[in-house]
Amino acid sequence: MSRLTVYASDNAITPLLDTSDNEHISTELAKAGIRFEQWQAGAAVTAQSSNETILQAYAADIQRLKQERGYITVDVISLSAKHPDKTVLRQKFLAEHTHSEDEVRFFVRGQGLFCLHIAGKVYQVLCQQNDLISVPAGTTHWFDMGSEPEFTAIRLFNNADGWVANFTGSSIANQFPLLT
Repeated sequence: MSRLTVYASDNAITPLLDTSDNEHISTELAKAGIRFEQWQAGAAVTAQSSNETILQAYAADIQRLKQERGYITVDVISLSAKHPDKTVLRQKFLAEHTHSEDEVRFFVRGQGLFCLHIAGKVYQVLCQQNDLISVPAGTTHWFDMGSEPEFTAIRLFNNADGWVANFTGSSIANQFPLLT
């Protein structure tokens, strides 16, 4: 189940908001400039589906976003608990950073926790299967895939270089809850 928990950026103990209602999540995130929506596959998708099959199953939604936002590159990323570099990757993504382009992820399976640092608040968005989140360029954030990651996600990019982070050097991410 998707979940949004909002904290004051100086208080990681007491949430200002905690909801699992998808409509409420979408509304609250929209107020902060974050796109959150849910997609349904146009064809059956399993953990064994090829990247091509996954992209084809969500082709209509992908095309809609490409037309709306000008995304030029689309790919599929999968990570499992068996990945030998999972700990190093987790630490890299846990550092607060920004991007010069939108960070767009659609969760085909599994989950991930996006933490957005906006206007004195931290928005923790637990994204799960069928959730799309679009973090606008320049938004400070970090991502937690958990200690035992299991997810497949579609990524959309405005440039051919893909994921390029500009790390802020802030330690704020260390103060907030992580995925277990």
